Amino acid sequence: MEHIAALLLIVGCSGDMDQCRELPAPAPIFETREECEAEKRFASRELAAEADRVLATCVFVDPALVYDDAVLEWDITSDGRLTASLERLNDYAIAQNEHAPRLPNERAIAKQ
Repeated sequence: MEHIAALLLIVGCSGDMDQCRELPAPAPIFETREECEAEKRFASRELAAEADRVLATCVFVDPALVYDDAVLEWDITSDGRLTASLERLNDYAIAQNEHAPRLPNERAIAKQ
């Protein structure tokens, strides 16, 4: 089984940052944070035509935790930075109906 240390999240936004969506990262998982950081610049440039503004971040995955069911939460801060974290569903404060649609900035992470 591959050890995952970081996830690459890339988000494309409109020019006014009012509408944002996840963009598919060419390589979304990395064994080291350094590999993710190195790929982040290249992937952002590669996807630049997909949106007016493209933001990317590497999300640390704690190898000591088991992420059987997790949610990748992300947000754009008021100063235009992309922030993200991987949250275990047990720690997730909002109860969700399994048939309800996910919020646009949530993505379930399958166990690797």
